[in-house]
Amino acid sequence: MKQVRGIIFDCDGVLFESRSANLAYYNRILAAFGYPSVTADQAERAHLCHTASSPVVLAELLEPDHVEPALEFAAQLDYREFLSFMTPEPSLTEMLEALATELPLAVATNRGKSIHAILKHFALDGYFQAVVSSHDVCRPKPEPDMLLLAANRLQLAPELCLFVGDSELDQQAAERAGVPFACYGSAIPAAWRLESHRQLLNWIGRSSGA
Repeated sequence: MKQVRGIIFDCDGVLFESRSANLAYYNRILAAFGYPSVTADQAERAHLCHTASSPVVLAELLEPDHVEPALEFAAQLDYREFLSFMTPEPSLTEMLEALATELPLAVATNRGKSIHAILKHFALDGYFQAVVSSHDVCRPKPEPDMLLLAANRLQLAPELCLFVGDSELDQQAAERAGVPFACYGSAIPAAWRLESHRQLLNWIGRSSGA
């Protein structure tokens, strides 16, 4: 992995623990259209809310006639009201401060415009040279478009980037884009596994020859 010249991060589950925030957000939409809430013990539905883009989530949870109105309703919500449910991952700022002086960093997330408000709220926006959301591409993860765009904005070939994600969608997107993948804090099979951001910092330091 000595070829890593830039790092791309997923948002949810990598930069932040945000499952409660995502459920609160989607349950607000579901309630507006008369649907029952998704609960944390509904593993498959909760995982969908945590990983997929809003059009995919709402297409799965709502009747077809409600999807477009629900997307319009969602566009009017201010995600900042859900930020109190989000928690930065341990050692996140320490890791970003150190790596940003050595490598260009990016975010590639299936979130929409909320990613910019989130990074600004937690004072993390200054660490990233590129932020790619589902609004920037025609096809969100698991398609490769987001990672290819992030690599392009970092002015790097995809194979010179490392993508840190936590879901099957992240892994599939990395494979399709030709970007090396490191799995952060989840049980999906991967050649490179990271249990903490401090571990990432140490690993990048060794692999870059520092």
